[in-house]
Amino acid sequence: MKRFLTLECIPKDINKCTKQLSKAIKIGAWIQLIPKLGERIEIPVHMLPKGPGLVISSGGSSSSPNHCLLTSTHLDQSATATAYWLQKQGIKAEHSLIFNPLPLHHLSGLMPWWRSHLWGAKHIWLLPQLMRDPISLELSSKSKFEEKVGARLLSLVPTQIQRLLSHPSGLRWLQSFDVIWVGGAPLPTDLAAKARSNQIRLAPCYGATETCAMVTILSPDEFLAGKTDCGHPLIDVELRLNKNNALQIRTPRLALGKWNNGHLEGLQDQDGWWQSGDSASLTKDKNLHRLKIIGRIDTAIHSGGETVFPEKLESKLLSAIRKSQIPVKHLIFLPISDKIWGQRLVGLFKWEVELTENEQQKQLTHIDKLLKTWLPYERPLTWYKCPELSPNSAGKWERSKWKQWLEINIRK
Repeated sequence: MKRFLTLECIPKDINKCTKQLSKAIKIGAWIQLIPKLGERIEIPVHMLPKGPGLVISSGGSSSSPNHCLLTSTHLDQSATATAYWLQKQGIKAEHSLIFNPLPLHHLSGLMPWWRSHLWGAKHIWLLPQLMRDPISLELSSKSKFEEKVGARLLSLVPTQIQRLLSHPSGLRWLQSFDVIWVGGAPLPTDLAAKARSNQIRLAPCYGATETCAMVTILSPDEFLAGKTDCGHPLIDVELRLNKNNALQIRTPRLALGKWNNGHLEGLQDQDGWWQSGDSASLTKDKNLHRLKIIGRIDTAIHSGGETVFPEKLESKLLSAIRKSQIPVKHLIFLPISDKIWGQRLVGLFKWEVELTENEQQKQLTHIDKLLKTWLPYERPLTWYKCPELSPNSAGKWERSKWKQWLEINIRK
């Protein structure tokens, strides 16, 4: 008998959550994973595909979340493809030690746990408060690092890397890993440079909930050698671009579909291709594609006849801000309508520390100086201080949320 269950993923009760998840999988149920007080959906049992499987939200940058249906078989295929990639790096997946600081209700946190079960590897959860305390993180990991195991594996988002790199204990902790998969958002150039200079083995990757996680990975050796793309596709993945340079992906582990307004919508075309929301470029290297992401199509704006990708500009400015030691913790660019330009960018930002009014103006003047060499359509028209500004727990920006904030505050 088909069953549809909802499981709240609460970090402090994470082991209890995974035990419940394992039981639900064994009885062939479909399970929706949500954060505490997250949005629940109801899928009629007669409309469910054969299980077991998981329903996980894929957060669009500017739209409402997609509730993707992923079968356990497809999640297994994703884990198997990752194990094959590790083998090519000289790492035995089954002997690895997996550290996981990402939330279970996101695919980025689910997959390390899932891989450990399929591979027979050891898995260690890292709670959010520990990730914010580099000294305690290093001390608590010491005994685990002394265990005689194979490679140490880790998945992070750029905001976590930034925090850890800024502290000696965090930096040493990162240096202890053989592979650190990085996804969720573009890796700023200054963070990449600092990681390389400290021999931290980052492996920037590209993937989506719809593809059951990673589809391309840049090896740590290539990263340390200076490569800046997202690497080669995994063994079960094909890539191509449409006429508008939108990235299309074909893989046997695509989500069965997404639940939308009472209907299950398919993802792929008649030939099995799914179109992502990213603009990209593909180059050939040793008869394999290399992937470089240009920006999100759904957040690109048209300003003064030019196409502008806000994420690319955010990364560029953040790198310059950190180099100049300006105390900005977060920033994002959002579009507003403009009669002459069509659209213009405005900036939302959050200070790293409390500043006086005079100091704030001084720092904003420094930022304006950094922007002087930018093209006119790239520069934000104005800045708005947003004390609550932050990405979500998976390191992604929920741009629709901050657009609402902007609209409310513009009207004030």
